[in-house]
Parts: sequence; C-alpha cells; structure tokens
Amino acid sequence: MSRDLLVVSDTGNHRVLLWHGGVPDRDHADADVVLGQPDMVSEGPKRFFLPTGVAVLDGRLVVADAWHHRLLVWDGVPTTNDEEPAMVLGQPDGIDGVDEGCGPQRFYWPFGFALVDGVFWVADTGNRRVLGWVDGVPTPGRGADVVLGQPDLVSRGENRDGPVAADSVRWPHAVASVGGTLFVADAGNHRVLGWHLPVGVDRPADIVIGQPGFDSAVEFPYRPQGPQRFRFPYGVSSAPDGRLFVADTSNNRVLVVTDASDTFAVTPVGGAVDSVLGQPDLDANGENRWDRVVADSFCWPYGLHWGDGFLAVADSGNNRVVVWEQP
Repeated sequence: MSRDLLVVSDTGNHRVLLWHGGVPDRDHADADVVLGQPDMVSEGPKRFFLPTGVAVLDGRLVVADAWHHRLLVWDGVPTTNDEEPAMVLGQPDGIDGVDEGCGPQRFYWPFGFALVDGVFWVADTGNRRVLGWVDGVPTPGRGADVVLGQPDLVSRGENRDGPVAADSVRWPHAVASVGGTLFVADAGNHRVLGWHLPVGVDRPADIVIGQPGFDSAVEFPYRPQGPQRFRFPYGVSSAPDGRLFVADTSNNRVLVVTDASDTFAVTPVGGAVDSVLGQPDLDANGENRWDRVVADSFCWPYGLHWGDGFLAVADSGNNRVVVWEQP
C-alpha cells in the first residue's frame, strides 16, 4: 500500500484486487484491476486458491497463493485483469499446486512474507516454520538459507513435536520488522515472537509478546484480555517511527506498541502494548463490540499493513478493509 497503489487479497473470492492511484478518497470505490479471475464478477479457486499475503517488493508484486502452496511473482505491478505471473516459487511449475512435502524450496500454506534488510522471509504456516533467503526474492527452485522454528529444512512438527518454547512456532502467519528486530505472528501459540537481527541460523527468539513466558501458549477465550494477552494474532506490521501493529484477531482488535524496539529491549518477555483500535479499552474483545458494525469496530481482523501514512486492516468477519490515516 502506498499513495499510488492499494492491493487487497480478497481471499474468499480467490482473487487479488488493485486500486491504481492509491487509497480511494471515498467508501465503496471500485477496484480497477483483478488478478486470479477473468473479470470482476467471477469467483472460485482458479488461478488462486485462498490468496493471503500481498506486497510490492522492489517494484514487483508478490502474492502468497496459500492453498496452492506457492508464491507468485510479477515483473512489475499488473495494469490489466488476470495477468499471468512471471515466476512461481514453491512449486515446480505454474500448473501444479499440491503439497510436495517439506523441503528447502517447498511451502505448505504460505500465508505471509516480508523483505527485511535484504532478506526475504516467508511464514510457511503449514510447515510451522519461517524461511529466509539472504539475497531477497529467490529464483525458482532455490532453497532457503535460514529456517526458524524447526531444527532443519525437512522437519515440520508443531512446536518441533514438543512443548512450546522460544525456538518453536505453531501457525506462523505474518512477518514484520522494527528497529533491528524481526517479529513473527505465531498465531497458533497466541503470541508474537521477536528475533534481534541479523538472524543467520536457527536460534531461539529473544522476545515474546502476548504470553507470560516462552513456555506458555495459553488461550484466554472471551474474558478481559488486557494489554498482555493475545488470542490468535494473525497479523503484524510496522511504521518507520518504530510502532508495531498487531492484529489480535480473535480478540477483535488491533494493538499498537510505540517504540517497539526500545520497549522490548527493556521488557523482552510479556511486554505490554500501549493502545488499541477496534475496542473501547484494553479489556474489551467483543465482535463489533457486541453491537452493530461501525466504522471503528472489528470482527476478526485478519491482516494489516502500514504504508505511506495509512494503516489498512483486513476486517475479515465484516468482509471489508478499513483504513486509518496517520493513527
């Protein structure tokens, strides 16, 4: 997302929508390009099957085609409907979309990704790991250089087939960075993990948010949550001023940490957040505040992204994207 472009993964309709010209200046504005479908009224798993993460990296559009177990890369940003990608990652060609097992160049439900200091990180959700390529978006068939969450590039057990720990993940969904720290939304363990950069080898995380310790993965359903507990946090994003945004999905809210790198340098375990979007306070967690849907309420906010002074939130349970300017 930028002042010139808005890209939305319309997951349930198996398509990606683009608004050239950036964030619209009015509600309900029509997209001008659709990918994954032949037109704006078609749906169903054709070219895409439940696409999730989207981003423009170094001028190229990248889409996580999650249930086809692959990433798709265009040479630029498409300007016409249903343009074919230039490159497929995670599958041997542009036709197959099956689980090929766990290996250094394979994905199983890749949901999110980010480019951080030249390293391309992918949340390989179904394989319970995060993969990194040190020279950016790789060429097809090239194996990852780094794995987090597993002891090697062929293992895929939840929490390494053991108890939750600082070096394990369960359903990692999104990746972001703040001030020299890589953050991963470890949704299945109801927490966000942070690694101080650089991360060149598999090692335990340095920071945990949303749980009282690295050995905890407790879910706190439908009770006052406060600022220190998450429930299925599916999204993370960051702003250049050091803020970290967390989509605390099942608590129907977005949490904000100011000066995240400084905050967690002092309190690396269980650190609290500063403010909340979507709820009246840090204890509330109702879907649409247990009331009707309004402009600043959420029902299962799934993903989010900061770009050029805007915060966009995929408010999935309300079938919409809501955008704040300079929150």
